Amino acid sequence: MENIDFIYFKIQKNIKYIKLSIYKKYKLILEKIKYEIDIIEKKIYNLEFNKLFKTKIDYNNAYIDIKAGSGGNEAQDWASILLRMYLKWAENHNFQTELIEFSLGDMAGIKSATIHVKGDYVFGWLRTESGIHRLVRKSPFDYSGRRHTSFASIFVSPELDESIKIDINPGDLRIDTYRSSGSGGQHVNTTDSAVRITHELTGIVVCCQSERSQHANKEHAMKILKSKLYEREIKKKIENKKITNLKLDIGWGSQIRSYILDNQIIKDLRTGVQNSNCNKVLSGDIDFFIKESIKYGF
Repeated sequence: MENIDFIYFKIQKNIKYIKLSIYKKYKLILEKIKYEIDIIEKKIYNLEFNKLFKTKIDYNNAYIDIKAGSGGNEAQDWASILLRMYLKWAENHNFQTELIEFSLGDMAGIKSATIHVKGDYVFGWLRTESGIHRLVRKSPFDYSGRRHTSFASIFVSPELDESIKIDINPGDLRIDTYRSSGSGGQHVNTTDSAVRITHELTGIVVCCQSERSQHANKEHAMKILKSKLYEREIKKKIENKKITNLKLDIGWGSQIRSYILDNQIIKDLRTGVQNSNCNKVLSGDIDFFIKESIKYGF
């Protein structure tokens, strides 16, 4: 017969095992509940935030047009950093993206790019991002390690549905075809099917090289042109928010946000809000800036 001490020891051991099993089981349940609560809270927050979107057009998909300012390799590298930032932002929101057109830089980065972003309220989220974005950093292209200031423009336009009619006189258009730049593959083709359309009345230029045929690229480019013309007219009616004018001067005095990487600070010049986690922001975490600018009415 087992002695009492040994029986007591076994009972205590079993009690500890049962407690540990219960703890692990309920810990997993609690973690799952917390995860579900976080998802629900995020959905509720986004639903409440969506109330700030005032027009039907805010619900639409959008095009993001990125253009490097003057400054050669440094500015073109900055444009490619912004391209990555917006692609990451869209990925974080589970939005679909398509690279419609891009032009490689002379030695680094890109000269320009157009992204098609698809999802609920994409234009509503992105519309306040239009403007000039300013970068200050020690340039990796300067062997002396000097500080450089670079600029790139962002212009966001909504994808229009069939309910909105935009009349364009064919005589106002200049249509050119060219060979796509880039690596080819699933992103762009490398035949002479890329299309560039210039609207001579406004100077707006749109390009498309993502489709397989010249006809399809022309059709998509016309959709982008109509979107830009629509957004241009809307901006004309809003005091102090003529984003199309900002595009004409990609430089001092017209920037909406400064990214000062040496000092680890990114500041929105319209709302005054700032963030010191530059890597996180440049990896697509820009919701803080977007939400504040929308709340401020930009």
